[in-house]
Amino acid sequence: MKKLSLKQTIIVASTLFGMFFGAGNLIFPVHLGQLAGSNAWGATIGFIITAVGIPILGVAAIGSTHSDGLQELSSKVSPAYGYFFTCLLYLTIGPFFAIPRCATTSFTVGITALIGDGTSVFLAQLLFSFVFFAIVLFFSLKPGKITSSIGKFINPVFLTLLMLLIIFAMSRPGADISSIEPTQAYKDASFFNGFIEGYGTMDAIAGLAFGIVVINIIRSMGIQEDGKIAADVIRSGIWTGILMALIYVLTIIMGAQSRGLFEISENGGIALAQISSHYLGKAGGIILALTITFACLKTAIGLVISCSESFEKMLKGKLSYKALVIIITVFSFLVSNIGLSSIIKYSIPVLMFIYPLAITLIILALTGKAFGHDRRVYAWVTGFAAVAALFDFVKVLPHPIEAVVSLGSKILPFFNIGLGWLVPSIIGLVIGLILHFASPEKQ
Repeated sequence: MKKLSLKQTIIVASTLFGMFFGAGNLIFPVHLGQLAGSNAWGATIGFIITAVGIPILGVAAIGSTHSDGLQELSSKVSPAYGYFFTCLLYLTIGPFFAIPRCATTSFTVGITALIGDGTSVFLAQLLFSFVFFAIVLFFSLKPGKITSSIGKFINPVFLTLLMLLIIFAMSRPGADISSIEPTQAYKDASFFNGFIEGYGTMDAIAGLAFGIVVINIIRSMGIQEDGKIAADVIRSGIWTGILMALIYVLTIIMGAQSRGLFEISENGGIALAQISSHYLGKAGGIILALTITFACLKTAIGLVISCSESFEKMLKGKLSYKALVIIITVFSFLVSNIGLSSIIKYSIPVLMFIYPLAITLIILALTGKAFGHDRRVYAWVTGFAAVAALFDFVKVLPHPIEAVVSLGSKILPFFNIGLGWLVPSIIGLVIGLILHFASPEKQ
C-alpha cells in the first residue's frame, strides 16, 4: 500500500514544525536556561516533555484514533464537552491569545529596539501589526499552499537566521554552565519548573488543533487509508520532535551561558536581544527581528487556518472559511495592539486550566484501546482534572482568591508546583476503570 516517501515525510514534518515553532518557543527556553543555570539539564527534560513530547502526542492522538478533528476526539467525554472544549481551545490558541501574541511578540522583541527616538511606539506597533496580519491573511486564504508557504520557504529562512545566532553565541560562551548558580526555584525542583515553563509555548493544545491540518495535508498527497495516515502522522511527528528538541537544548544552553555576561533578564525576549547585540552588534538586532518575525508568521498562519477550518465545521457552514479567516485575522489584529504584557497576564490562568484537560485527553486517546474508549473513563478523569485545574486557574489570576488557593494547597498534592490536577486525575482513572471492567456487558 502507498505511504509517504521520505521526501514527503520531511515536507510534512517541516510544515508541522513551522506551525508549532513560534516566538514563544525561542523566548521561554532562553529564559529557562538563565534561571536554571547549572541545573539546566533537569529543567530541560521537564521542558521538552511539555513543549515537545506532549504536543507530538497530541497530533498522534488525532491520527491514531482516526478522529476527524478535535471536536470528535473530545466528544468521547460527551458531545456537550466536545463542543465546549473545542471552542475553548481554539479561542485560546486563536484570536484571544496566541495569534495576537505572535504579532505583539515580534514587535516587542524584534522591532522595538530598532525604533528611533521620537517615534510613537503605539503608531509603530499599529503599522507593524497591520502589515503582519495582512501577510497572515494572504496565506491563510489559500490553505492549499500551506506546504509551499511554510514548509518550503519560511522554515529554511527561519532556521538559517536562528542557527546563525546560536553558532555565534556558542562559539564564545559567556560562562561554563556548571559555574552558574540556579535561582532558588530551580535548586530544588528544576524538572517540575521546566515542566510548567513548557506550558507557555501553548504547543500541547496546539498539537490537538494541528492534527487535522496535518492529516489533510497527508490526504492531499494521495494517502487515504486511516491506518496509513495515522502511521505517517506519527512518523512526521517524530521528525518534528527531534528538530524541536535540538533547538530547545541549544537555546537553553545559550541562555545559561549568557549568565556570564548578563544578569537574569525579566523575560526571554530581553535575553535574546542582549545576546544578539553582544555577539552580532547592530546586525544582531536586525537578525533577531527577522528571526522572531518569521517564526511568528509561520505560527500565526497555521493557527488562523486551523481555527477557521474548525469553526467552519462546528458552525456547519453558517459562516464560510473565507469569512472566518477575515474575522479571526481582524480580531487578532485589534487584540495584538493592547500590548504583550496584558495578553500574557490574562492567558496564564486559562493555560493553567486547559493544559490538564488537554494532557489527560491525549493520554486517554492514546491508551483508549485498553478500555474500549469507554466514555465513563473519559468522563471521570476529565471531571476530576477539571475541578482540580480550577484551583490552578484561581491561583494565577491577576487577583487570586486567597481562600481558594489556601484550600487547594491543603487538599491537592503537588498543588504548589502547579500539578494539583495529577492525583485527582489518577483517582478519576481508577473509578472509571472499575466501572468499565465491572460493567455487566464487560463481564
